[in-house]
Amino acid sequence: MADSEQIFIATQGKVRADKWLADALGMSRSRAIALFKDGRVSSDGVELRPSHKLKLGQELRVLIPPPQTTEIEHEDIEVSVLHEDDAVIVVNKPSGLVVHPGKGNPDGTLCNALIRRIDGTPGHPKRPGIVHRLDKGTSGVMVVARTQSALDFLAKQFAAHTVDRRYLALVWGFVKPAEGTLDGPLGRHPTHRIRFAVTEGGKRAVTHFSVLDRARFKVPSGMGYVTLVECRLETGRTHQIRVHLASMGHPLVGDPVYQRPLYKPRAHLSGKLKDAMEVVNHPLLHARLLGFEHPDGGRIQERSEMPEDFADVLRAVGMALPTTK
Repeated sequence: MADSEQIFIATQGKVRADKWLADALGMSRSRAIALFKDGRVSSDGVELRPSHKLKLGQELRVLIPPPQTTEIEHEDIEVSVLHEDDAVIVVNKPSGLVVHPGKGNPDGTLCNALIRRIDGTPGHPKRPGIVHRLDKGTSGVMVVARTQSALDFLAKQFAAHTVDRRYLALVWGFVKPAEGTLDGPLGRHPTHRIRFAVTEGGKRAVTHFSVLDRARFKVPSGMGYVTLVECRLETGRTHQIRVHLASMGHPLVGDPVYQRPLYKPRAHLSGKLKDAMEVVNHPLLHARLLGFEHPDGGRIQERSEMPEDFADVLRAVGMALPTTK
């Protein structure tokens, strides 16, 4: 298919061209910027920069590329659907399921499970419909766009940090403050490239947390502690909760990546807690709530109960399971 040309007349002056065009096309700012970078936006025969300040009545010619195709094939993978309509699918992702194909995971992903329910290839052809992600080991609520317009609408909300995202995290140790905010920029770890770290020059990352419960358990030297924390994301960086809580000295239970080198609490476990931890092979982090404005109006808010392996660890230390209401 060939590009389609559309002509727009600026209805505002002294506004950035990328911002105005994103609104005019109903797409995300990043997608509009890509049109400029690809030389697809011009005025009077001159290609425009995203930062160009428009004049009232200025004519813009925009070449819209045809929809991309995807090589992702459908696979019969069972995924619990919490909500579905013509625009979005809200799922309860299990731990262990990768969101989209990538290096080391060419198939067997959430995208493979949902590809037949997505209209074309909204967004990137290698991850159609994906507007946000959960780590492989993280379970819980996640939204997938079924159309390009829905993806653009959702992307704007995630970029503006207006989506309500709340997580349950079980961490090692006694978290003293009842609540607080972790505001530390995140970037690649300087020496361990698969890890992220709080680092100067990283991207801004903000996590609000509150303690829900604390429990103690016997260890050879006395008592050990775990703390159940609810985290609310203001931003959504890769591994954000895992890195921020570990930076406090409280790594997630079950997280092999961000525990301190000699911090091996599993070796000191016994009884019910040891038995419960035997089957845990991922960080105990669960996306319990997701709330967003629906592309067609109204608000969607979905919750999910924590998975059984997470719940078993809480029961083993005598914690009550948090309600999903």
